[in-house]
Amino acid sequence: MAKTALILGAGIGGIVAARTLRKLLPQEHRVVVIERERDHVFAPSLLWYMTGGHEAAKFTRSLSALSSKGIELLRGEITSIDPVALSVEVNGQTLRGDAMVLALGADYAPELIPGLAELGHNLYTLAGATGIRRALENFEGGRIVVLTATPAYKCPAAPYEAAMLVDAYCKKRRLPRSTEVAVYAAEPIPMAVTGPAIGAQVKVMLQSKGIGYFPSHQVSKIEPGLLRFSDDSSAAFDLLLYVPPHRVPTVVKAAGLCAESGWVAVNRDTLQTQFPQLYAIGDVTSIPLKMGRPLPKAGVFAHGQAEVVAHNIAQAWTGQGAPRQFTGEGMCFLEIGDARAGLGKGNFYAEPTPQVAMHGPSLLWHAGKVLYEKYWLYQHL
Repeated sequence: MAKTALILGAGIGGIVAARTLRKLLPQEHRVVVIERERDHVFAPSLLWYMTGGHEAAKFTRSLSALSSKGIELLRGEITSIDPVALSVEVNGQTLRGDAMVLALGADYAPELIPGLAELGHNLYTLAGATGIRRALENFEGGRIVVLTATPAYKCPAAPYEAAMLVDAYCKKRRLPRSTEVAVYAAEPIPMAVTGPAIGAQVKVMLQSKGIGYFPSHQVSKIEPGLLRFSDDSSAAFDLLLYVPPHRVPTVVKAAGLCAESGWVAVNRDTLQTQFPQLYAIGDVTSIPLKMGRPLPKAGVFAHGQAEVVAHNIAQAWTGQGAPRQFTGEGMCFLEIGDARAGLGKGNFYAEPTPQVAMHGPSLLWHAGKVLYEKYWLYQHL
């Protein structure tokens, strides 16, 4: 009998899940993707765009391309999810599936920090990156602060990459020597989940460029030109770039899918939730690690989880192949400016701590990131 797989969200995880299912399932089975946005933005490229090294057209694609690949695309806002019935309401209609993949990601909530949205620029959106690009083009010197508003956020390398790329941009423009870049981080060390060794390497990278690093600073509010922190300290800025607080989408919380962590709990090997045939992947989940921190929210993990879930759904429906498990393997490029990047790679499920190695910055790894962007977009959209 024909079955329907509902994919909620068309970020990296949702797209990979849909494309993989379509390849593995006979044509009588439906693969339906529900997404509110018209275009997919390949988020890792936003950092290049904000510093003028890339154009948005290079890393955005219309999601309508999915329709030409045998995937049904429904654009609209999901207003409710029924995890028992495996149904959703969107555009006033109810859709039911035989399996559902929750890939709605994390919502950004800068409004949780007074003054943040009004006085800073969001590193994680196309609109925010556009604002940063314009601000940098008009910047004549001063203090640029990169801020992480909370200790946990997706793509742990991004704010450190941003600081180093902005620093390189300022030096290329020959801005006044008094111009400085500083990172104020809510977390105690850079990329804490990768362990102290990687954190120390990133600190050395920052220090070698003269970028100030101020860890364990929890921002409480933003005033014009001034950050205020929970310990009553403060820091001045002329240009503020920030990683916003993250929260689970409201529709997911309303469906009763959140655990104590505030995110969706899943089996870390299969990504199954407590509800039969309902899976959750990517940033909407929280997977605890032995070290006491959760698995980072990152596109590379959403991609790997999506492949596992798609293969397991297809195997259950067709009887072909063997079940798969997500292994916690992942990698991340770390841009440092001047067409150089490092590469962190390893097993985040290793115990007692993730086993991650950092390959030093080089032209090679930067070229690898450039090629990966082109490859991913070509393969999936």
